[in-house]
Amino acid sequence: MLIIPGLLAAPRVAEFQKALGEAEWIDGRATAGYLSSRTKNNTQLPEGHPVTRRLGDLILEELDKSQVFIAAALPLRVLPPLFNRYTGGQSYGGHIDGAVRPIPGTPYRVRTDLSATVFLTDPSEYDGGELIIGDGTGEKRVKLPAGDMVLYSGGTVHQVTPVTRGARLAAFFWVQSMVRDDARRGILFDLDNAIQKLGRTGADHDACVRLAGVYHNLLRQWTDT
Repeated sequence: MLIIPGLLAAPRVAEFQKALGEAEWIDGRATAGYLSSRTKNNTQLPEGHPVTRRLGDLILEELDKSQVFIAAALPLRVLPPLFNRYTGGQSYGGHIDGAVRPIPGTPYRVRTDLSATVFLTDPSEYDGGELIIGDGTGEKRVKLPAGDMVLYSGGTVHQVTPVTRGARLAAFFWVQSMVRDDARRGILFDLDNAIQKLGRTGADHDACVRLAGVYHNLLRQWTDT
């Protein structure tokens, strides 16, 4: 699990909140699978809604500029972001995201190696609404400032706790990575960070080049494009 602070700056968040506040929402179960529809209780914007497309494109632009996201996700394809809202006790019980999802309007499909949530409401504006992510070490509880994003394995059981005050707005989407294995992707991310840090501290150039070679040779072995 990785938190990326400030993916969206405050003025951009305000723009999103205004647009989402004026939009018409539908039952979130419209995009849920059979099992998920039994535990999903929220609203979301239709996939083809002009606001969905416009705001989704803005998020994709920010992702393209995020070096942390690129290094961590090693994205091959990113599904266009969707938007949901929880209010009045709404929640989403424990579930696992579907392994493959279609890209609307295209013949292509995306393997959901990674799931992402961009929080669009500050924690002080609502009660509840924590994203709980289960992994091999237990449960992680996530409730981030507006504009921050959490990236986590698509194969984890996760849920959103009931929102008992206010409204929780968020964007969510999935990423197909060039490296599908979580452990290998983590190794590459750690190695990349170490190389970058050594380069900034003036470490021996030849050693840094050799380490960069190790990184790229592993990437060549492990990528699936």
